[in-house]
Amino acid sequence: MKILEFSPGRTLICGILNVTPDSFSDGGKWASPGEAAVRGMQIWEQGADLLDIGGESSRPGSAPVSAEEEGHRVIPVIKALAQRIKIPISIDTCKPEIARQAVEAGADIINDITGFKDPRMIAAAAVSGAGVIVMHMQGEPRTMQASPVYTDVVEEVKNFLAARAAALAAAGVSRIILDPGIGFGKTLEHNLALIARLGEIRALGYPVMLGASRKKFIGALAGGGPEERLSGTIAACTAGAFNGADIIRVHDVAECRKAMLVADAIRAVRK
Repeated sequence: MKILEFSPGRTLICGILNVTPDSFSDGGKWASPGEAAVRGMQIWEQGADLLDIGGESSRPGSAPVSAEEEGHRVIPVIKALAQRIKIPISIDTCKPEIARQAVEAGADIINDITGFKDPRMIAAAAVSGAGVIVMHMQGEPRTMQASPVYTDVVEEVKNFLAARAAALAAAGVSRIILDPGIGFGKTLEHNLALIARLGEIRALGYPVMLGASRKKFIGALAGGGPEERLSGTIAACTAGAFNGADIIRVHDVAECRKAMLVADAIRAVRK
């Protein structure tokens, strides 16, 4: 099993590979396992430190898919890439059966947008020995953006992530990454507060992943559709890196890798 290696002062890049027909930014682009495997190789070659593969869209308003369909989409791709790329693979799923199948196929990390609230997901991670990414989401994809409300979004997200990390650690899971869930049941103001105060989540003592790539809040601020949000993505990722993000999860790996090289160099000489 490949282990994600962290280096002080270096922001890691998680490349996104959606093998879905309906993801908000790149749905349908990598429809077949062969096309998806080629794209996965490209992501690795462009400088990603981690490859995140998902077979069920979690965009606002999306409907769930069956475990059979999700497995049909992701398992052949994981099998095709696990022995070919030198970086860890994470499986983006909230279904315990898919998590188990994916690790058996070669995945190294389980990325659960529901925060491992299902005890069966915790068990799947513990038994497999995989690392985990624990994300916060208010509600569910179908309804999460209807009217998200918090008293203090950062405090509430931090407390949720701390509790889920504690439950995973108690089950024997040792490699835990936290994700505040930008855009998952959050308004524009909530997203900005989480990025600005990311250090409060990092203070929990776990690595933090920021997934702001091409998100709607960037379009709200700067205009443009998902594929026109690269500059805004780089700005959000740079702010995240300065505020405590250890990993940025992005669609545009090559461009964001270069941006992080500059951001990390500036951070290294800060007084």
